[in-house]
Amino acid sequence: MSTENLAKTPLHALHLELGARMVPFAGYDMPVQYPLGVMKEHQHTRNAAGLFDVSHMGQILLRGENAARALETLVPVDIIDLPQGMQRYAMFTDENGNILDDLMVANLGDNTLYLVVNAACKHQDLAHLQQHIGNQCEIQALFEERALLALQGPKAAEVLARLAPEVSKMTFMQVARVRLLGNDCIVSRSGYTGEDGFEISVPADQAEVLARSLLAETEVEAIGLGARDSLRLEAGLCLYGHDMSSTTTPVEASLLWAISKVRRAGGERAGNFPGAERIFAQQRDGVASKRVGLLPQERVPVREGAEIVDADGNAIGQVTSGGFGPTLGAPVAMGYVALTHSAIDSEVWAVVRGKRVAMKVAKTPFVAQRYYRG
Repeated sequence: MSTENLAKTPLHALHLELGARMVPFAGYDMPVQYPLGVMKEHQHTRNAAGLFDVSHMGQILLRGENAARALETLVPVDIIDLPQGMQRYAMFTDENGNILDDLMVANLGDNTLYLVVNAACKHQDLAHLQQHIGNQCEIQALFEERALLALQGPKAAEVLARLAPEVSKMTFMQVARVRLLGNDCIVSRSGYTGEDGFEISVPADQAEVLARSLLAETEVEAIGLGARDSLRLEAGLCLYGHDMSSTTTPVEASLLWAISKVRRAGGERAGNFPGAERIFAQQRDGVASKRVGLLPQERVPVREGAEIVDADGNAIGQVTSGGFGPTLGAPVAMGYVALTHSAIDSEVWAVVRGKRVAMKVAKTPFVAQRYYRG
């Protein structure tokens, strides 16, 4: 896709001004790195605060007395009892129990739910919502109206509190309407790096002013997609379309923790979401393969798509994400392996350029998550 055909976020001109190297991503022209470089951007986020442009993500509002009940019919998650001022991780599933997308759902109060969905899936997600629950609640896409910034790292709260002191009292997964530089923003204490931090929804025409204000703080650097990927990989966080997809279920993707107890078999509101029967059957009977963390035993990055084999060279899986973990100081990966080889410390091998690289199945996260829980 030529650059002319790519969509641009409200911060596109700022990225160019900052010297970003731009790449196509999910139909957008996005910064993969800045002059600082991926390694230093990664380390800066772990040590101070990094500012990410995630405006390509899809923001959607659901309104109405039946909004929560309606959304619950599409996700295996407790939405009805989601407290005001909190958000929850969720997944859209299809009739086979496979994952159509993963998303965040926040309860803003006043019968209003705020959704953030993945960039590559946002138009199909919107159509999915309109088709299945459009007659039960008001659905408003904010794709053009709002930008989304992520401020991540141990200094993030200190920095954002200079603009809005109340954010320092927020804890992990809380969400609030906050005034920043005179603008009505939606702020959640969450992110995709394993670090403490915030995601900030801001009117699109005010995004650059807010970004420049945050970048003016000595603790903050602009961070691109390259470091975003290495940060989330170290934190053991899935990337849709890679570590889970429309061919994997939450059970296979090791995301059973995200299915709320009240929605599981035997729960108060069990089932009543697409593919529930298959997911419940997998919980009961097990699966043939599942997602695991992988630690290459050599200093050779093992990339997405690499075949995973057993000691006899038999194919038993595939790597779905992989690269170098700057904080860990070693290569890290995730992938799907046969259940027989999924136990922690199991020895498996990745085939990289025709050679076998030894790996061990490992617990995730590879680097401890540091969310602020109060």
